Amino acid sequence: MGLFERYLSLWVALCIAAGVLLGNVAPGLFAQVAALEYAHVNLVVAVLIWLMIYPMMIQIDFAAIKDVGKKPKGLALTLVVNWLIKPFTMALLGWLFFKGLFADWVDPQTAGEYIAGMILLGVAPCTAMVFVWSQLTKGDPNYTLVQVSINDIIMIFAFAPITAFLLGISDIQVPWQTLLLSVVLYVVLPLIAGVITRKKLDKATDHSRLNGFVAKLKPWSIISLLATVVLLFGFQAETILDKPLVIGMIAIPLLIQTYGIFAIAYFAAKQMKLPHNVAAPACMIGTSNFFELAVAVAISLFGLHSGAALATVVGVLVEVPVMLSLVWFANRTRHWFG
Repeated sequence: MGLFERYLSLWVALCIAAGVLLGNVAPGLFAQVAALEYAHVNLVVAVLIWLMIYPMMIQIDFAAIKDVGKKPKGLALTLVVNWLIKPFTMALLGWLFFKGLFADWVDPQTAGEYIAGMILLGVAPCTAMVFVWSQLTKGDPNYTLVQVSINDIIMIFAFAPITAFLLGISDIQVPWQTLLLSVVLYVVLPLIAGVITRKKLDKATDHSRLNGFVAKLKPWSIISLLATVVLLFGFQAETILDKPLVIGMIAIPLLIQTYGIFAIAYFAAKQMKLPHNVAAPACMIGTSNFFELAVAVAISLFGLHSGAALATVVGVLVEVPVMLSLVWFANRTRHWFG
């Protein structure tokens, strides 16, 4: 692993602290950045997220899908968890906590926005960081690639309808035009750009041009991730310092969701007798979130300073340390899988 992956929690923590500090020291600067938007899309955040998403889309090899029949059970587990369980349990937990347990502490409109942000996290299965989690658990890289590729194809068609359905049953008005624009902007176009780039650079017998290009993009992707964290926490700095309790309230259902989904997937993988190098990445894909997409869509739908955007930002805060703890657990229980 490189320096970035090895100390990922540290870099994210430093950027969170820097964002909160700068957001309070220079709120005018963040206000100017927030004003740079078109059609409800913040241009600065959009560019940063594109720089994160595009390199990972290049690495997706749709030709690998032909091998899916070799180990169908691992793929089936990922798809069931990602699309039939996880979005609905996230919506249920959001409703349970913010319409029930925490209802006396949060006004109804803000509670609805928190639920919306949680739903966006739940409907966006991990695409980028899962390659890191797979590597850390000694997962089968080719099979992980197949799982991610098929998930991205499904996301094109399933993200908007499932999101709209779950927002609808949570009594949140769905701006379809903005939602579809977000899917096109942050999923379809980067995916097409990645496929075209891969086709031009990759050869069956020589991957050096493709690997070299991805290696050149990697520093920009890392810088974009860290800059996005700084921006997001800068935008929410006032809320984070004024209402630290809110951060805890959002984090509680997110933690329950993350550990709960992993427990369901890991138990199912063991019962299905999957090899550990397939089971671990399958569970990581289902457990972690495509927070880049969730953040971008939350900002587009509800605004930079909304409760939905804050919920997705808390998702970033929770994601890295929780996933690293699950990587540790998966590695310690490798013997469970024979």
